[in-house]
Amino acid sequence: MTTPTAPPRGDEDQEAIRALQAHGYHAPDIQALAADQRAFAVRVTDQDLPLAPGAHLRTRCMDLGAGSFTNVHTLTLDLEAIRAEVHSRTNTFHLPELMSGNVLAAVSGSFAFISDDPTYQPAEPCLDLCCRNGTVISAPTVEKPALLVRDGQPVIEPLPARGTLTLGGRPYRWIGSKEPGTPPDPAATLLVYGAANCQIRYRDHPRTGFVRHVDRASNVTPLSASAVDYVVNGSPERGLRVSHIRPGGGSDLFSGSFILRAERPLAVTLGAPVEITQISSHRADALASGFSLGPSVADAADGLTAAYDASLGKSPFQSTRHARTLIALYDGQLVLQILDGAPSTDTFRGATPQETAALCAANGLDPHHVYHLDGGASSKIAYQQAGRAGVVGSMHYLRWPTAPTEPFRWQGLEGRALHSAIILKPRSRKAHP
Repeated sequence: MTTPTAPPRGDEDQEAIRALQAHGYHAPDIQALAADQRAFAVRVTDQDLPLAPGAHLRTRCMDLGAGSFTNVHTLTLDLEAIRAEVHSRTNTFHLPELMSGNVLAAVSGSFAFISDDPTYQPAEPCLDLCCRNGTVISAPTVEKPALLVRDGQPVIEPLPARGTLTLGGRPYRWIGSKEPGTPPDPAATLLVYGAANCQIRYRDHPRTGFVRHVDRASNVTPLSASAVDYVVNGSPERGLRVSHIRPGGGSDLFSGSFILRAERPLAVTLGAPVEITQISSHRADALASGFSLGPSVADAADGLTAAYDASLGKSPFQSTRHARTLIALYDGQLVLQILDGAPSTDTFRGATPQETAALCAANGLDPHHVYHLDGGASSKIAYQQAGRAGVVGSMHYLRWPTAPTEPFRWQGLEGRALHSAIILKPRSRKAHP
């Protein structure tokens, strides 16, 4: 990665350098961090923080061989004492913003599409399934593991991309467009397309090293003379509605929360209400929240990640080191874990899928039942402990410039702008001091 001569440091750079030093990182030049992040290759000291009864954060440094290492941050939660919630919204937020009231911790979560073109973004950023405040906002295009929450109790399971819905008040069956095979009754089954059908592309960039983008011309549903696309968008006030009808296909995959394709025209008008009523065996109205996950650690280690790779571009599931956020459920406990790393370093870049599987097994976690919640630079935990707020993970994060004259900005404390996270709260209503 190469960068031109950095612009003169301003007051904001100086403030960032002081903040970095206060956290144990010695980076003399913020603008140089885009190409060289070795300042963040710092081995953490073992630490155990009780956040509240039933909530515990543990930090350890793990060697990976040949001088490489990852810092592992593990949040363990007793689900009898702690409730989990999925927080998601279309406008972005930063993880520490969620630390208020009785929130004990929040963990960055869900694979979302990342394009560096601010003028071309998906209408619903969550990858495949997103259930928000009891309403299914985006339906999955292919079977993936999913985190589903009912009354604060999380469940993780494979979720086939099929079910029922109502469109304009009439019932239909639906199936994900990337599901293998032919629907039993294609004429009576609607296909679901969405942002997860896209392909993220990479190109070189002189300042940032690379840029992620999506080719607008090809980012559309397949053309079909007989088919009709019904683009679905939603709002909290009006619910999901048909926002556009496109005969023949060719609908922009980023134009709606999802797109329903019928093999023939339906008696549906613009503004018609849409409601997902069932996903696989789950009644949608029984779900409080949820979203699709990445593959299990075991599947990633074995290369069984075809459902993800094309839509993620440079997949974090290849045999390269990446920071990762993991999630597991066992024996009434929810475990959320970060394997930290900064990409532009020699020895501190995270872990490969195979190393991740070995680390899970060494910690007594079955890699087949540990799933990827995140796979890169947004891996972060925010927490409150004894009335003080803190963060771990992705301390290297920079906000990239959108113009040639704009500088990089360090956002290690805030982290990436997110669309979804997991929030943890005590089950009692009393706020934790």
